[in-house]
Amino acid sequence: MTAFLSVETSLSGRRWVGPDPVQDRLAEGMAQQTRLPLPLCRILAARGVSPEDAPAFLAPSLRDLMPDPLTLRDMGTAADRLLHAVSRRERIAIFADYDVDGGSSAALLLVWLRAFGLQATLYIPDRIDEGYGPNVPAMAQLAAAHDLILCVDCGTLSHEPIAAAKGADVVILDHHLALETLPAALAIVNPNRQDEDGALAHLCAAGVVFMLLVEANRRLKQQGSQGPDLMALLDLVALATIADVAPLIGLNRAFVRQGLKIMARRDRPGLRALADVSRMDQAPTPYALGFLLGPRVNAGGRIGQADLGARLLATDDEMEASRIAARLDQLNTERREITERVREEALAQAEARGLDGPLVWAAAEGWHPGVVGIVAARLKEAANRPSVVIGFEGDIGKGSARSVPGVDLGAAIQRIAAEGLIQKGGGHKMAAGLTLTRPQLEPAMARLGELLARQGAGATGPRDLRIDSLLATSGATVPLVEEIENAGPFGQAAPAPRFAFANAAVTCRRIGESHLKISASDGSGPALDAIAFGAFDGPLGATLEGAGHKRFHLAGKLELNHWNGRTRVQLRLDDAAPA
Repeated sequence: MTAFLSVETSLSGRRWVGPDPVQDRLAEGMAQQTRLPLPLCRILAARGVSPEDAPAFLAPSLRDLMPDPLTLRDMGTAADRLLHAVSRRERIAIFADYDVDGGSSAALLLVWLRAFGLQATLYIPDRIDEGYGPNVPAMAQLAAAHDLILCVDCGTLSHEPIAAAKGADVVILDHHLALETLPAALAIVNPNRQDEDGALAHLCAAGVVFMLLVEANRRLKQQGSQGPDLMALLDLVALATIADVAPLIGLNRAFVRQGLKIMARRDRPGLRALADVSRMDQAPTPYALGFLLGPRVNAGGRIGQADLGARLLATDDEMEASRIAARLDQLNTERREITERVREEALAQAEARGLDGPLVWAAAEGWHPGVVGIVAARLKEAANRPSVVIGFEGDIGKGSARSVPGVDLGAAIQRIAAEGLIQKGGGHKMAAGLTLTRPQLEPAMARLGELLARQGAGATGPRDLRIDSLLATSGATVPLVEEIENAGPFGQAAPAPRFAFANAAVTCRRIGESHLKISASDGSGPALDAIAFGAFDGPLGATLEGAGHKRFHLAGKLELNHWNGRTRVQLRLDDAAPA
């Protein structure tokens, strides 16, 4: 296939690949039939949306997309047990994972229970001292003082800890891949159980918890009672869905679409305080949730106090929200510094090993376990390969893994755990965790690479950059971007379209240490504003800044920039190449 705009090697070393000809023809037919803009039809065709289904896809309804919660196994048992605890005013504990999904899931339950006057106990394990998921001492301690323990975003593989919760009922609300044998809990609601049909496998834990609350409210209504307003909780579900990199398909699209509207009202004290310290001065977007709010919520679990994020999301106290948000912002700054050091070392190690295999990995003594997941994501982006980053403390290494679309990393890691090549491991398709010893490292990574290669990992060149459409700078209008946003929200499994602009003259201005503000014009009309974040981390920034009279092809994603009462189109630049 000929490189798009003949770009074989861009400034970031990538080959540009143009739109699929078959999808192009489908898009042109859809544009004629629906009268929708061609760039929007290209997105719909790439998603497999037919002309007949386009209107419903562009306006996803939670009412239309929400399945009966009872389609998930154990849902009825879980809802009954929760309502029994509420009616008897029992002692309830919530054991949650330390990430955004775990914190949001816990907050959903805490807020819902608070509406009945119940204050549940929140327990989030310390990442370093206790590790991921329920552990025997914690569960035994909670069971001694509580009647019901709700494990959220964890517990599916925790056989021994669940068995240790003697005297209390345990309900697991999770989405991580399960084994054939499940723990002896009262109920395990998990769309990724092996006896589920997989129709809701894309949900994060907060989505599962929300469905439980839908079923609980339905049963309350049947009893003549009114449950809490669940629509007001969708901001938490949206945050978890984006931050956990859940696929934005089906029900998740509706969760995020509606959740962003709820979040824009700024009703929740914790999210309002977090948006303020993040200097988020525009309406919330998936980008803001994933790169501004999410990392700050995560910062407590990564390098600070594990329960800070969940407490922030659940609080109704303005002062507490401001105090926790400020602390999380400070921790996030510290986390960035640690991450950058580990990223540089891991990338150098991975490059020395080679980035062209089915798996990219790095491991070293002293790498903070709270940042290895972030660094794994950076390696994945750099190589377009599944990646693993492991930090050792003595003989024991704890690592995180991130995958690319179409490669089930969680299943592969469960496989090497079952084969005894690592101490333990698990997760879901796009992200997983593992623990191993130093002697296990090389054999485990070699075997994991084999398993991933069978799924096609490494088949796509790390240099390929897919372009969805060619556009003139004058064609990047506010109405067009608004139409395109109707096909969103964009994120995992639903990437925002990437547009190319050919033969553009550029003028540039450096912002801060590494960003670049650009004005680009191909002569077709008004110039297009662009921003290149981290441009000076590679050759992109210096080359464009010193462009002079040279012209460039540009590639990136269009967004709306609201400033001083005006709305303008802005290109978030991904790459460029000499014209």
